[in-house]
Amino acid sequence: MLRAIASVIVLALCVPAAAMVGGAQTAPKFAHAVVMLAGQNGFCSGAAIARDLVLTAAHCVLTSTDYKLVVFEGNGKPTLKSIARISRHPQFDAEAVRRHRTTADVALLKFADTVSSAPVPLGPADLKVAPGDAFLVAGYGLATPGDGRSGGTVRTAALVATGQPGTLQIRLMDPATKNERAGLGACVGDSGGPVFTNSGGVLAIVGVVSWSTGPKNAEGCGGLTGVTPLTRYQAWIVEQAKRMGSPLAP
Repeated sequence: MLRAIASVIVLALCVPAAAMVGGAQTAPKFAHAVVMLAGQNGFCSGAAIARDLVLTAAHCVLTSTDYKLVVFEGNGKPTLKSIARISRHPQFDAEAVRRHRTTADVALLKFADTVSSAPVPLGPADLKVAPGDAFLVAGYGLATPGDGRSGGTVRTAALVATGQPGTLQIRLMDPATKNERAGLGACVGDSGGPVFTNSGGVLAIVGVVSWSTGPKNAEGCGGLTGVTPLTRYQAWIVEQAKRMGSPLAP
């Protein structure tokens, strides 16, 4: 397990990296709250919503507690933090994620010590989404599909909702390419990453990244970014955070 985690870290540090494909930009000031998680089968992203609590996708932590938080110290060297507790939503269906279908793809990770001194808040639980609404997606994933060395730095992509967004699933696309050709979008390693909206002038989390496609719904990245909105699951998140003794960011 540790060998697999070490391999992920080495890949992340080999070259200058970018999360998301399509030339995504370096993340702004909230980047300190976006985290990288490593496991036997690869890595995911997440966001601190309390000082010691991370929100991510349930499919990122399927099997056990044998996952680590990757922390890059001031010298650029990674250290690993152990997860004290994992809580996946009880209605999560792993097969649904693999088929890009709706499910409760959310999980909370509790740590024994501080993950972020400035966690990010959750957005409004009654969020209504219409086609064309703008969102900001962040993650540590690959900048180049298939190149494991191109992940490891948190980046963002400004995307818009398409199709018929609802409380079960939101599909995002690059407004410049409209899923017709490769553009901005989540890729391998961005799963579990936060999806932000502007709530009263403050960026707040309203969803997590669950899957991606290539242009025109082909396999890969740079087409659609599938998001699990928190609308139906926010009450569960708040209740679980209380049970874990982790006050959420205001």
